[in-house]
Amino acid sequence: MDEHGPINAAEDYRQGKFANRSMARIVAFQVIYQDDLNPGSAARFGGEFLLKELPNHEPIRNFTQSLIDGTLQKKTEIDTKLERTAENWAVSRMSSTDRNILRLAAYEILFMPTPRAVVINEAVELAKRFGTADSAGFVNGVLDKLTIDD
Repeated sequence: MDEHGPINAAEDYRQGKFANRSMARIVAFQVIYQDDLNPGSAARFGGEFLLKELPNHEPIRNFTQSLIDGTLQKKTEIDTKLERTAENWAVSRMSSTDRNILRLAAYEILFMPTPRAVVINEAVELAKRFGTADSAGFVNGVLDKLTIDD
């Protein structure tokens, strides 16, 4: 590991019932975003990044890794569903931030037992933090229309 500490500050670990999973989603988004811009980087550096960001949280690291692996493995299927849902928006035309927040959330909605409302709320929070002024509304609108049956 390098001499730099974690990228995410202590205040990023929000208090509350879903605090640990919220942090897992922040870290998973960062790895997925990086892999989108630099394909293969999740495989090369993702594990090290997780250890640095979540050093004392093995169960949360495992959850985070499952989000990353699942999102990347199902990316083509997820992108197809997102394009059907986000009318007039090709996934390639979306901002890289919005695209990867949507991918992460869509994976969790479509393939994990997390309640839909929790996933959408978490994705909107990611969009507010990392996206533009319009990101939260866009992410909310797309995820609200996303269905498993598409």
